Amino acid sequence: MDRIEERIIQIIDQNAPRLQAMAEDIFTHAEQGFHEYRTAKLAADYLRELGLAPEEGLAVTGVKARIGQGGPNVALVGELDGLSCPSHPNATEAGFAHACGHYAQLISILGAALALSDPEVKASLGGTATIFAVPAEEFLDASVREEVKNSHGVRYSGGKSELIRLGAWDDIDMAVTDHSLMAGRDSGVDLMLGNSACSGFVGKTVYIHGKAAHAAAAPHEGVNALNAASLGMAALGMIRETFQEKDYVRVHPYIRKGGDAINVVPSEVIVDMMVRAASLPAMNEASQKVDRAFRGAAMAIGAHCDIVDAQGYLPVKETAPGDVLWQAARPLMDRGVVAAAIPQGLQNTASTDVGDLQAIMPVLNFTFGGTAGALHSKEFAVTNPYIANIMPAQMMALTAYHLLKNGAAEAKKILAEEKPAMTKQEYLCYAEEMHKGE
Repeated sequence: MDRIEERIIQIIDQNAPRLQAMAEDIFTHAEQGFHEYRTAKLAADYLRELGLAPEEGLAVTGVKARIGQGGPNVALVGELDGLSCPSHPNATEAGFAHACGHYAQLISILGAALALSDPEVKASLGGTATIFAVPAEEFLDASVREEVKNSHGVRYSGGKSELIRLGAWDDIDMAVTDHSLMAGRDSGVDLMLGNSACSGFVGKTVYIHGKAAHAAAAPHEGVNALNAASLGMAALGMIRETFQEKDYVRVHPYIRKGGDAINVVPSEVIVDMMVRAASLPAMNEASQKVDRAFRGAAMAIGAHCDIVDAQGYLPVKETAPGDVLWQAARPLMDRGVVAAAIPQGLQNTASTDVGDLQAIMPVLNFTFGGTAGALHSKEFAVTNPYIANIMPAQMMALTAYHLLKNGAAEAKKILAEEKPAMTKQEYLCYAEEMHKGE
């Protein structure tokens, strides 16, 4: 361990009680995406305590602060939002809980900010580390997306993509992200390095229009939109056999509106869904099949069907850990942290807007243990506060240090070798195409 590594670990260890208290506070005050006002204020106030000058209100609640100067500029990314999980024991009155570990991501970047803003550590950086707390990683219901569009002008579906649209990533060259372990949660691994492949998705809302009539006295005069929706779901079940295993297609709908009154033939039914797959071509093919199922069902019943697609998240490509992640992990492994590389060839069928960020810049990722119970469930709980809350902050700071030390040699190497799939302009063209039906 060199002097700066020792200093990083020491600073975060010494401040662990404060960081743990913040973790517990955020964990019990989860907020919905694009509504994380309390959490964002906590982050900004803490960054100001460190002598930093955070920008606030980015894509409604995003917070951004720079440490160091010049390039390359490496963003340390943490997510602000909780998710709807009203059955969780720590759920708020509104039903939101940090059952996906985003609270720990925020602690990881705030703890990293504490270490990196130390004068000795800061002097070792040959570039800029940007602490970036971003909103709305969890995909929001169409009704909520409409609300934040009307109230705040939010156009894109995820926090990272909206920040791309607004230009908040324009000064960033690469990013470091983290997350609670999804794969290997029972493997005994504390720290998993690299990014497993994740599916992308398109959001979809089906509006089925029928004709109201008295449900008992004159149902023959109506056109039952709920029957059309039910038939569409049955058709969806029948086409599932055409989804190829290699594409990891997942389609999961729910009925947001099933009618207006129990004694009236339903004249309008709204079905929201996500269509996921491992690649963009597979997403597009599955999306077209879903459209045919619901349009055909509506036609069979005599109803009319409007389908509005919404920009979802792009797939995440598998990225094995490079030397810099292993270098950053080594001091922690020397302290007993159990680290491993991601399992090769594993497809995570969940989705994240990290895929949108990865489309335009290199992204380094690690996941961490210290929790038990399935993510997004009432069983999610912290079992090892050091591994779940403090160690990720040390790993985040150590990664920034190893990227930016020696004149940012490692960061420059990655930037020279890794070419993103899209330019920002190409990404914006893709996103705007997804929004053209609005």
